[in-house]
Amino acid sequence: MVVKSTSKRAGKSPVDRSKAVKTTHLSQLLQFDHNLLALVAGLPAPCNLKWPLKNKAIIPGFESPNKPPQSDSQIIGIDEVGRGSLAGPVVAAAVVLPEIKPGSQLAKSLALLNDSKLLKAEMREELAAIICNTAQYAICQSSVEEIDEINILQASLLAMKRARLELTLQTPQVVFVDGNKHISGLKDRQITVVKGDLKSASIAAASIIAKVYRDKLMAKLGLEFPQYHWHQNKGYLAPSHIKAIREHGLTDWHRKSFSCKSIETDSEDSV
Repeated sequence: MVVKSTSKRAGKSPVDRSKAVKTTHLSQLLQFDHNLLALVAGLPAPCNLKWPLKNKAIIPGFESPNKPPQSDSQIIGIDEVGRGSLAGPVVAAAVVLPEIKPGSQLAKSLALLNDSKLLKAEMREELAAIICNTAQYAICQSSVEEIDEINILQASLLAMKRARLELTLQTPQVVFVDGNKHISGLKDRQITVVKGDLKSASIAAASIIAKVYRDKLMAKLGLEFPQYHWHQNKGYLAPSHIKAIREHGLTDWHRKSFSCKSIETDSEDSV
């Protein structure tokens, strides 16, 4: 399943605060993106790098990271959600943020942009709406069957790859990937950033829309399987979820390659 959009004009934001809203953290995230783009954009593509860079000598002009990038490459932030869940697909998003000028209405609206895990659900949904209305983005997933067949790591990377390719942007661009694994088969310049959703505005935006999408999907599936409490635990290893598996067994949405089967077996052995 793919959700795709092109950029739209920014409207009035439900997260809009007063002009006194501090955008310091957002500025730091945007500066990280700008500096990294300036370092990487001039390199031949494809190439795979990891942040922090060990061999900085390969980067032309590394001593001046604040200079404008020497190309028209755009940043694509990519992140996934649902990797550690016992049920449901793994979902990835790719985001190309618009220019966010300091002090602008958009900057104020996105002032609380951060790692999706650090935000309350209501704030995530408000920020996701703003991102989807102002950025180019794609949301893709890998199914439970694919997770069981190729393992969760490869399924996560596959979902990320699908999201990147779904964007209508010519290659090569500059792709920031959350984590430490590169996405195979891309012609872009890639740089992996461990805990990138805490450092990069583009990755943080991707983490937010991916999580909001997947949370809504799991809540919808929870209506069909209310005994598993997916509207609350989102398929993760919560006591209510474990209890439901032991009482009701597994569904087609459970990942058989995870520990679900052993949880179910433990219950049968104890009878």
